[in-house]
Amino acid sequence: MKMPKNNVYTVSRLNGEVRQLLEGELGKIWLNAEISNFAAPGSGHWYLTLKDNQAQIRCAMFKGRNRSVTFKPINGQQVLVKGSISVYEPRGDYQLIIESMLPAGDGLLAQQYEALKMKLAAEGLFAADTKRPIPSNIQKIGVITSATGAALKDVLHVLARRDPSIEVVVYPTQVQGEPAAQLICNAIAIANARQEVDVLLLTRGGGSLEDLWCFNSEDLAHAIYNSALPVISAVGHEIDTTISDYVADVRAPTPSAGAELLSKDAENKGEKLELFISRLRQSWQHYQLKTNSRMSTLTHRLQRQDPKRRLQQYGQSFDEMQFRLDAAIDKKLSSLALKQQQLSHRLNQQSPVNKLELESQRLSYLTSRLKDSIKEKLASSESSLSVSAHQLQTVSPLATLSRGYSITQDSNGKVLLNASDVSVGDMLTTRLLEGEVQSKVV
Repeated sequence: MKMPKNNVYTVSRLNGEVRQLLEGELGKIWLNAEISNFAAPGSGHWYLTLKDNQAQIRCAMFKGRNRSVTFKPINGQQVLVKGSISVYEPRGDYQLIIESMLPAGDGLLAQQYEALKMKLAAEGLFAADTKRPIPSNIQKIGVITSATGAALKDVLHVLARRDPSIEVVVYPTQVQGEPAAQLICNAIAIANARQEVDVLLLTRGGGSLEDLWCFNSEDLAHAIYNSALPVISAVGHEIDTTISDYVADVRAPTPSAGAELLSKDAENKGEKLELFISRLRQSWQHYQLKTNSRMSTLTHRLQRQDPKRRLQQYGQSFDEMQFRLDAAIDKKLSSLALKQQQLSHRLNQQSPVNKLELESQRLSYLTSRLKDSIKEKLASSESSLSVSAHQLQTVSPLATLSRGYSITQDSNGKVLLNASDVSVGDMLTTRLLEGEVQSKVV
């Protein structure tokens, strides 16, 4: 069966279209995982694997992005990363292109905060046209805060100094910890049900991101947005910004500033200025959020067509070839080192030095055996000589002489055995054990 011509893919085309599909469908994602196989070659790019207990994914973070990372990643470290899924076309591997990286403990709350902020902004909770106006003649202020906190004392002190006629109704609640967000929502609902105050001041003192986390609750954001009473958010210090600040009708940088906004001075100019500044800041923040969202969408679309991504692919290909070259060189060097070791061993086996050493040891061994054999032979000869000497001694004439016998010889040296063998006048020699005696036959 003949297949349609346009359905026949090359591998390059297939990988390219898969990359475009992944990049277009998933967009930016957040990933919480553990680092392994971290590598930072001379190109300045980072390559790593992110894993959990059951799976892993290869990642790349190019040098234009990793310069913003404030810590040095290490294997085994838990991190929170933001990036986009892509395909490394030469190898056909899908991977994560990382744009930002945070330590998991610090980054998770920040990521949740940013995600919720973008979500609520898209829902319109931060829009400037939804803000309720602050009443011009405030008689009663509802303060939602801890009954024992320093924020309440600061608010009461400012109100007593600036406008003692203003009544204060405190809706005490927990402002830190897991149940705090729901308790604050309950306090807002109670204040709206009673309708006994003109405006609500939601406040507490400064703290860490974890301390202020209850003010980043989605439920609390909706409670503030749906409140019939205007809400001023005065949470933390001036540098602290929470979700409640974005949703509230007015944001005050501190609890004291919130009390000043709601009380009148001699000419009531400072409050108006602060109110205008607060509304301008909220409008600007809302505009920034919309612009950032639009910019993120456009950036994502641009990245799909950006030649920089292709250059990054080439850079990654170069780094991979460098890794493979280094591995090949290491393997070749290891192979050559092993071969050299084998040849050196064979050479040592055939070396004259070793042979001379072996022959020297053999010569020493044979010399030792020769000496031992000579000693044994001498000992055996001495023993044999001793036996022979003893046997010779037993038949020696000297032994006979030592028993008192003597040997007589004629002048010719013949041993005389019979007296008839001599004549008168013959000279005889008689040999004794010690010395000789000359005699003449008469």
